[in-house]
Amino acid sequence: MDDAQLLRYSRHILLEELGIEGQERLLASHALIIGAGGLGSPSALYLGSAGVGTITVVDHDQVDATNLQRQIAHTLDRVGHDKASSIAAAIAAINPDVRVIPRVQRADADVLDELLPQVDVVLDCSDNFATRQAVNAACVRHGKPLVSGAAIRMDGQVSVFDSRQANSPCYACIFPPEQAPEEVRCATMGVFAPLVGIIGTLQAAEALKIASGMGSSLAGRLLMLDGRDLRWNDIRMARNPLCPVCGSSHPA
Repeated sequence: MDDAQLLRYSRHILLEELGIEGQERLLASHALIIGAGGLGSPSALYLGSAGVGTITVVDHDQVDATNLQRQIAHTLDRVGHDKASSIAAAIAAINPDVRVIPRVQRADADVLDELLPQVDVVLDCSDNFATRQAVNAACVRHGKPLVSGAAIRMDGQVSVFDSRQANSPCYACIFPPEQAPEEVRCATMGVFAPLVGIIGTLQAAEALKIASGMGSSLAGRLLMLDGRDLRWNDIRMARNPLCPVCGSSHPA
């Protein structure tokens, strides 16, 4: 690190759990964010401000005026722009040293198989079940830790799925792909603006812990937030040996 970086990241370096070595690992790391909306916005801004060296953002959508209630990386003058590029501009305004790679496309299996070998941690900030399943399966295939978040109405959840750990479940262990829920979208159900900020910020925190080697993560635990009462439930989860994605008889 040069003198400017030592100054910029001084509050991180002061942390015993992180220090110079942890910050240098962040500077050398590569994070992949799937989704540049309500969850992806705070996740990306915190990863960028914290000094994650390279951030790839995948999103096929454009900024709409209705997004601005909660998608804090976007601004009124970027309505109509690609969300991935808008987030790249937002990070550059905070920390121009971070390399941001916007990918304006859907996160399908081919794109994920191209990108995952290059990254250290994946943040699923998408808003639909099919994408979550595709991202999870790709993370299992490539042995990458997945930080997963979701939020709708007044409810949110966050967890880490890390198939590198023998007892850690994958997303499909907890939410089987054949049991697809009825899709609910912000456009029809609504979402409390700060809720996506809370969940997205937690995703950033878990990703930074993983990338810097700080220690334990949420692997094996699902945090669920009731935003009405600000009440958390912490659920322990185990790997399903019959999981169609990570189970021993069903390799991804």
